[in-house]
Amino acid sequence: MVIGVTMINVLPGHEKESYDELRKIEGIKDVYHVFGEYDFVVIIEVKDLTTLNTVVDRIRESDTVTATQTIVGAEL
Repeated sequence: MVIGVTMINVLPGHEKESYDELRKIEGIKDVYHVFGEYDFVVIIEVKDLTTLNTVVDRIRESDTVTATQTIVGAEL
C-alpha cells in the first residue's frame, strides 16, 4: 500500500467543479478544500508507486488544475 498526499492549485472560481472531478478519481480516498498556498489536499491510497503516478497524472489532466505537489508516505 502506498499513500500519497497531493496539494493542488486550481483556476480561481473553479473550486466546486474541481472538487467534483477529484471525488470521481479512483484511488483518491479523501479530498479537502483548504485555504492558503493550495486549494485542495487529497489523500491517495493505492497499491504501488506506478498506480500513484497514474492517479496524479489523471489529476493533472483536468483543465481546472494549474499545479500539483505530491508527497509520498512511508511506514516507519
